[in-house]
Amino acid sequence: MAFPERFSNLPDYAFPRLRKLLDHLPPGGAPVAMTIGEPKHAMPDFVGPILAANLDGFSVYPPNDGTPELLAAISGWTQRRYGVALGPDRFMVLNGTREGLFNACIALCPETKNGKQPVVLMPNPFYQVYAVAALTVGAEPVYVPATAATGHLPDFAGLSPDLLDRVTIAYICSPANPQGAVASRDYWKTLLALAEKHDFQIFADECYSEIWRNSPPPGILEVAAEVGADPERVVAFHSLSKRSNLPGLRSGFAAAGPQSMERLRKLRAFAGAPLPLPLQRVAEAAWSDEAHVAASRALYQEKFALADSIFGGMQGYQSPEGGFFLWLPVEDGEAAALKLWTETGVRVLPGAYLSRDVGGQNPGKPYIRVALVAPKDETERGLTKLRDCIYG
Repeated sequence: MAFPERFSNLPDYAFPRLRKLLDHLPPGGAPVAMTIGEPKHAMPDFVGPILAANLDGFSVYPPNDGTPELLAAISGWTQRRYGVALGPDRFMVLNGTREGLFNACIALCPETKNGKQPVVLMPNPFYQVYAVAALTVGAEPVYVPATAATGHLPDFAGLSPDLLDRVTIAYICSPANPQGAVASRDYWKTLLALAEKHDFQIFADECYSEIWRNSPPPGILEVAAEVGADPERVVAFHSLSKRSNLPGLRSGFAAAGPQSMERLRKLRAFAGAPLPLPLQRVAEAAWSDEAHVAASRALYQEKFALADSIFGGMQGYQSPEGGFFLWLPVEDGEAAALKLWTETGVRVLPGAYLSRDVGGQNPGKPYIRVALVAPKDETERGLTKLRDCIYG
């Protein structure tokens, strides 16, 4: 039986790889899970009552693109957060942003660009769905280093003009997963100008936008409005998973220009999985409330400060600007993860599992990713064990 070759060189997803590395070995202490970015803070108090009040909604097919009330709540949030007034028709509800990040590439990436194979840009390391989306549409994924030398954000402007002329989509995550770097206004402006010059779209993955240290990260929607960018240049993705501690709700949204949104909605009518109506009611309330977001952010800020005190002064340590991961330098990430598990029970993710080899180099290899999602006392215990085992 014949199978497509385009995925033949794709490595296993990060977490199955980690299970193969560690699960056959006993932990060296009480396990501390610091691998998956699954928030453990309390979900908002209103979730249960709203869900209970809307259980009859499970008996009907839900609106595919989102209820009018939910789309209005999202529109209101983007106006409050970014000062950008977009009508509800500029948004589409997603069953988690991973769905949107993948399907948007299918809906919007042309088969060719200037008569050649299209290119999809992404940072390296990166969220793995970007690469799979590019391969699915027959594009060439180009992995652009996002290292300490580039401020942990990709330098797309440094690519050759010939390559940029083949680009159809550039994925970018801010705050970045895994490094926590934040795209500044100037970074967004430079990228928007580059997209205009070389005629490509920016897919802005901003699912960590509400977890920050000192000030809210600027978003691409507000910067695009400031510079008067073509609305079709930008597709922004947001989620309630991290913002509202609701990863199991599977609720996010995409914001795009009118022509892009028309294509996104048309594909979703055939291939999307609409969010059940009771869950849309919960999401509506979540986008309308900021108190629970501020409370959760304060807990993350306490854990950021905790990490700074534990690793402060350590060579190569950088405190993240946003998100909830530490990107810690080690000699070899896989070896460090193995050592931590077998000697302490602390479970972390090797950075190489989030990266690709380019020119014989993997920018994630000398790092481990550590999720600060557990309660503060458990986080402190895990970070202290990590420090003493790897850096002691």
